[in-house]
Amino acid sequence: MLDTSEIWKWSDATGAYVTDPTETVRTKKTPKNHVKAEATKEHPAQVDVFTEDVIVGTWSTVKLSGAFQQQEVNAMIDRCGEVLKAIKFAREDANAAEVKTDIKPGNTILSYIYG
Repeated sequence: MLDTSEIWKWSDATGAYVTDPTETVRTKKTPKNHVKAEATKEHPAQVDVFTEDVIVGTWSTVKLSGAFQQQEVNAMIDRCGEVLKAIKFAREDANAAEVKTDIKPGNTILSYIYG
């Protein structure tokens, strides 16, 4: 199921849902010095070391997903419920019917569920 905190759009180029690009900035901490008092011949210099954030680069992130949208999931769940009801009714009739060996019910059921 697609994350509802994002806005997803279908892209024919990728064959998946995509989000709009989000820009993020990467920083790097570089040490800097601040001289509080210059050195004299009796005392060494007093220096504070601090870090400064320097922008290293920017990145663009686009999320891709092949998940289903919520309404598609709900529709599949509804169709599964219908299939379960039909199976319960058909089970009663199955005991009286003659078995055919060339039937593949799994393909028919899954093609119905996936719409």
